[in-house]
Amino acid sequence: MLDTANYTPRLKEVYKSQIRAALKEEFGYKNDMMIPRLDKIVLNIGCGAEAVRDSKKAKSAVEDLTTIAGQKAVSTKAKKSIAGFRVREDMPLGAKVTLRGDRMYEFLDRLITIAMPRIRDFRGVSGKSFDGRGNYATGLKEHIVFPEINFDKVDEVWGMDIVICTTANNDAEAKALLKHFNMPFNS
Repeated sequence: MLDTANYTPRLKEVYKSQIRAALKEEFGYKNDMMIPRLDKIVLNIGCGAEAVRDSKKAKSAVEDLTTIAGQKAVSTKAKKSIAGFRVREDMPLGAKVTLRGDRMYEFLDRLITIAMPRIRDFRGVSGKSFDGRGNYATGLKEHIVFPEINFDKVDEVWGMDIVICTTANNDAEAKALLKHFNMPFNS
């Protein structure tokens, strides 16, 4: 049985013991508070047309995202009605969840070490998907690469957006941070 009171995620330990020192030396930070760190990870599943046809699809996306994240996901709703798409205001169209703290480190560990190697024809993630302020965004075509999802019970395969927010001031610092976490960049 896991003792959660004294448990620290593996990547958090690696960050504290190795990555902080390596980044401080690499960028010459004068103060430990200047060293970039992970702030949050935002996961998003958009159901789109499937949710318009069947409202149970959005509930299914919320359940799947909750299983993947280990934290309750919230349903995302349409802001306004669009007749051409048959979308009504407040109609559930997807799911999102924001991870912080230990759950964030656990998810990043599972993403890098388990989920990404299971992606078909995987050649790494783009090194150009930074926003200029130290945040990284990537996507998955199939959410079933996570081992928590029971493949037999999946009714729909969803795409998934993953945004990793850091405290880095620029893209170079954020990329260095994620490289130290073994993020498989292809460029």
